[in-house]
Formats: sequence, C-alpha cells, structure tokens
Amino acid sequence: MKALETLGLAALRRIDPERAHGLALRALASGLVTPDAPVRSPRLATRLAGLDLPNPLGLAAGFDKHAEAVGPLSASGFGFVELGGVTPRPQPGNPRPRLFRLTEDRAVINRFGLNSDGAEAVAARLAARPAGGIVGLNLGANKDSADRAADYRTLIEICGPHLDFATVNVSSPNTEKLRDLQGKNALTALLQGVMDTRATLDRHLPVFLKIAPDLTRPELDDIADAARDTGVDAIIATNTTVSREGLTSPHRVETGGLSGAPLFEPSTRVLAYLSHVTQGAIPLIGVGGIASAEEAYAKIRAGASALQLYSALVYKGLGLVTEINRGLDALLARDGHDSLAAAVGTRREDWL
Repeated sequence: MKALETLGLAALRRIDPERAHGLALRALASGLVTPDAPVRSPRLATRLAGLDLPNPLGLAAGFDKHAEAVGPLSASGFGFVELGGVTPRPQPGNPRPRLFRLTEDRAVINRFGLNSDGAEAVAARLAARPAGGIVGLNLGANKDSADRAADYRTLIEICGPHLDFATVNVSSPNTEKLRDLQGKNALTALLQGVMDTRATLDRHLPVFLKIAPDLTRPELDDIADAARDTGVDAIIATNTTVSREGLTSPHRVETGGLSGAPLFEPSTRVLAYLSHVTQGAIPLIGVGGIASAEEAYAKIRAGASALQLYSALVYKGLGLVTEINRGLDALLARDGHDSLAAAVGTRREDWL
C-alpha cells in the first residue's frame, strides 16, 4: 500500500464512516487518488455471461451508489464495476447514522435503506461515462412502491441502454419485505418481467441475481430453479447478512446488513452449494469477506467464476485490488492452472 494511501485511510477512520466514505468518493472522482496500473495476465482473463473481463475481481455495489466516479473506478484495476443500488424514484434512505465500522471484527454494518438519486439522474451520468471498463448497476425497489416488480422493469428501461450488465437485488435487508421476493413464485414472476423488458432493448444485457446468505438449502434450490427457468446470466452470492454470530465490536447491536470478514465463511458455503446444485449451468460471482488473494482463490475453488469486494477497501484501500490480482495470478500458476476457469469449483466439496 502506498504511504499516502496509508495515511489517508488512517485519517478517514477518525471521522464518521458515512462522511469518510463521501470524502473518499469525491477524492477518487476528482483525480486526487492515483490507482495502480491494472494487473495483466492471461491466467486472470475471464469470460462471464458474454463479458470479457481483464481480471475476475469486481467492485461490489454500494461504494458508488449514484454513479459519481465511474471513470476513475473503471481505471482502478477492477475487472468490472457494479454501481448502485438505484431505485426508480429518488429516495433519501434511512436516517443517519446508518453506517458503522466494526474494526475489531474487520466488518461493516450498513442500513442505508437504498438511498438513491433515482434512475433518471443515474442514467444521465452513465450516458456520459468515458469509454472503457465493464460497468453494471444494482437495481432496487422504492420503499413505498406499490409494485416492486414493476420497479425493476422501469430501471431496465431507463438505465439498461447505458449498462454492460444489470443486477436484480432482492436481498437487501434494509428495505422492508424486499427479501420476500426471493420466494420461488414471486422471484420467477419478477425475473420473467425483467427478462421481457430486457428483450425490448437494442442489445443484449446480461442480468445477474443477487441473493442473501441467510437462506436455507431448500430456499437456495428454489432460487436456482427460478434462475434457470428465467435465463438469469449469473448469480451473485451473497449480499450482507443479518447474523451477528461471533462479533465482538460494540457496534454489533446495530441493525442492518453485516459485511466484511465475518461474512466470508457463510457466503462461501452458499456459493459452494449453488455451484453444486447448478453444476455449472449458471455462472456464480463470489462476494463476502474477501480481503486477500488466498480468500479470493478459496471463492474461485468453491465455485465462483468471478469475484466482488467492497468492505475490505475500508480497511486496506484501493491498493488491495492490485495485491489480490497479483496474488491470485501467483496461486493459479503455483497449482498449474493456465486459466482461472480451470480452478473453478475444484475444492467445492470442502464447503458442503
């Protein structure tokens, strides 16, 4: 990690987490942060849902909710970037404070409640983004929506033309009853509506589905069936958890979604089980608790074809992206893999 980045992270951790996040995002958008050159290796090149990724490590949704730093993020060494979550109409989200660092647990709790500038504002920024990079958008429903399934269709219509992929997020714990949409019948109907709307676009738009880690195996079976039946292009496993098992930080009592190190094991178990039940029919994106090349490699070997991270950046900074990609390339070479795809699912049974 660069010395300046180390000092900047230390300073940001002394102020309110949401304010610190805003300052970091503005610094990135204004060019004050100079990212490392992207790691290039044929072993890391990944094809996911028709998208050619230079490396498998993506930025998870939540860092740039309103598409304010798309260009700099795309140039920060990530293989792909997911923005949002975004809702059709602007909404303020939950009252502050709504973001908490659990330093002792290397974790974060958020209860933002899908604060969003709304689809029209985000679509305008996406339309003006510089060329290059693979950019997707996390789609959410308005808190007061009378028809949440229709909200996802609206977002595809407004934002879809400016995206490389879209993620249907039915797994945020911070919007009341949103996770109810993960039931098989409701999810199938919602996804079919999204796919029907996608068909009206001028070009193919890969659609991903982001699920919760707090699901039973029968519930995961239903999700896999719904994804197969509707032609979902990939599943992101997983979103944040409502569990507080094993935490020591005083902030463990806060409500919201928990991310970071404690999420690694439960999210990887969900990932491995989905890999088992889908048998490669649907690509999987592993997210939850990744903070090292070894953890990234564990997700790959559990069944992930690509990865995402976010919370670890709070503690380690953007230099972590280069660190993980270099380390992952070395681990693939160590094990004699000429490509990342050759390692996918090779240790899945360890997690079942």
